[in-house]
Amino acid sequence: MADRPTRSVLVIGGGASGNAVTVLLRRAGIAVDLIEARPDWNATTGSGITLQGNALRVLRELGVWEQVEGSGYAFGSLGVTAPDGTVLFVAEDIQTGGEDLPATLGMQRPRLQQILIDAVRASGAGVRLGTTAESLEQDADGVSVRFSDGSEGRYDLVIGADGLNSATRAAIGITNKPEPTGMAIWRIAAPRPASVTRTDLAYGGTAYIAGYCPTSENTIYAYVVEACRDRASIDPAAYADEMRRMAQGYGGVWPEITEHITDPKKVNYTWFDRLLVEGSWHRGRVVLVGDAAHCCPPTVAQGAAMSLEDASVLAELLTGGRDWDDELLQAYHDRRIPRVRTVVEASVQIGRWQLDGVRDADIAGLVGRTMNLLKERP
Repeated sequence: MADRPTRSVLVIGGGASGNAVTVLLRRAGIAVDLIEARPDWNATTGSGITLQGNALRVLRELGVWEQVEGSGYAFGSLGVTAPDGTVLFVAEDIQTGGEDLPATLGMQRPRLQQILIDAVRASGAGVRLGTTAESLEQDADGVSVRFSDGSEGRYDLVIGADGLNSATRAAIGITNKPEPTGMAIWRIAAPRPASVTRTDLAYGGTAYIAGYCPTSENTIYAYVVEACRDRASIDPAAYADEMRRMAQGYGGVWPEITEHITDPKKVNYTWFDRLLVEGSWHRGRVVLVGDAAHCCPPTVAQGAAMSLEDASVLAELLTGGRDWDDELLQAYHDRRIPRVRTVVEASVQIGRWQLDGVRDADIAGLVGRTMNLLKERP
């Protein structure tokens, strides 16, 4: 019996899910090209990221756990404070990745991206930056792709990992688009006050939520969440002034953090969006992963984890010896959708309770139920 020809995959998008699925497919000997629209591969973008155990489990599967552990800040509890900084209670985080991994790890987002970039480079995948897919033409055997530089390629499968405003999603006729939830977040990286050894959240005050997360021995990222405003009404040159104004309403370590909110270029302002593609996440031989298929507010800190899990599950199915057919790609969706739906709905619900001023909302209970579900393997 002749050996099966090497299969080929194009991954569109070099964020967490695209990088992860590339590494896993290359490990199985599949030929992978990855294209990324940004010439800098997003290597310097973002302030910080909170990774819970189920995200860390996938990073360990990728072989990068040691670098992640050495670069980040692990902790196992969550504090809830009053706006003045008074600690109201401390809850132990649920270890969604198993007992042998931290419950939570914060790290600088650019550092995580660089670790994943290095893993993709080491995998031997073909990488082209500053490149997009201009057209996807499918037939029964594969996908012909024309790229933005005028070149062309032929692949057995295309994976759309190009994020919230995915051009791949639109190109294959999936009409779902992200919808704003009504909230927005201001983020900044700052030096770590010595007393900050976990995430603390304050609900209420001058914003809906004010919080911070340690991202290394020396750094944190801090954020405040408010009702979203028309972006055009905020001058980017005033971003630091706006965030500092809201942060000044909080006590505890916030005065120390606020001293560092001075450079508007280091402040990021983003709306919270919701997206959940209903039905299958593929059309023919093009399939979506990560934010291209789903996204949610970071109120339960599971966005990156869901994207990484997508990559892990899809790679497991593609490398399991089955035919790459409609049944396999539908199985990927069917395995992911209950878990992803739970996370999206819980994340949106927490924000909705705050927007509606619900004072007796069971936020802790909803988060606990969601995290317990995520202890199960995806």
